[in-house]
Amino acid sequence: MRGVNAWRGRPLCLALGVFDGVHLGHREVIRATVKMSQGRNVIPAVLTFDPHPSALVDPRGAPPLLTTTDEKLELLKRLGVAMTVVVEFDQALAGMSPRRFVEETLVERLRVQCVVIGGAWRFGANGAGTPALLRRLGSELGFSVAMAPQVMVNGRKVSSTRIRELLLRGRIQAANELLGQPYSLEGLVIPGDGLGTELGFPTANLQLPAGKLIPADGIYACWAGVKRLWASVAYIGARPTFGDSRERRVEIHLVEHGLRVALLKRWVKAEFVERLRNDRRFATREDLICQIRSDCDDAWRLLKQERLREPSEQAGD
Repeated sequence: MRGVNAWRGRPLCLALGVFDGVHLGHREVIRATVKMSQGRNVIPAVLTFDPHPSALVDPRGAPPLLTTTDEKLELLKRLGVAMTVVVEFDQALAGMSPRRFVEETLVERLRVQCVVIGGAWRFGANGAGTPALLRRLGSELGFSVAMAPQVMVNGRKVSSTRIRELLLRGRIQAANELLGQPYSLEGLVIPGDGLGTELGFPTANLQLPAGKLIPADGIYACWAGVKRLWASVAYIGARPTFGDSRERRVEIHLVEHGLRVALLKRWVKAEFVERLRNDRRFATREDLICQIRSDCDDAWRLLKQERLREPSEQAGD
């Protein structure tokens, strides 16, 4: 549900966090929440925020999003969360003291019985609320507090910041390992200039949600589609062979034999598997065509061993 209204249902076992990316660390918080709810007459739930708190606290330094709110809600649902409360992060919330946030939001409105957080979670004005303070308030106000263990991969902490860094360097496989799932882009298919068709490789051009993180420029092997995901190649870049445009594009080309890009209708999801090469300028159009053909062959060899997959639900309308 959106907004914090007076909750009249069963008490909640509530995970608190931004959960951008719903990565392995977030999944540990969710797993602990679902486990704690078992055997109690409580609902496993999540409280998260929209927009990302950094967008209000430090707009210039706000990070690009790994997941939109809709993507986040779907991922949380798959993990066993029965209800997600999406709170608008505004100036009033940003200035709320830790005690007031707990008393008014968690206790009075949401009737929490237990709360689960990650070790880095902070709340209240200026991030003054710490796990230790939350525990003291829980003892006073009648709810328990649990802290999920920190998740480490290859000796480093799993975090949204680390995943963003990897994606912005094009390190898709490493980012996917921390996410626990392929990084994806979902967007509206918009008209292009027909250049891909002219070159013999028609593409679907995606318009992405504002603020969504776009990985480094380059060519990627991916699965893309609407109800079905097909072996595909994604291009991210400003097409340097055809000028000095600064407009970055995300274009999808199907490499499955005999399939037409027309299968990618007005909304497309692309799940990224591996970066094949950097984007670069080619001396001639023929050189570019030859390279695109090679890219498609490389992507097909990489992806053909995986069976055609069906997402649990359609990526869009």
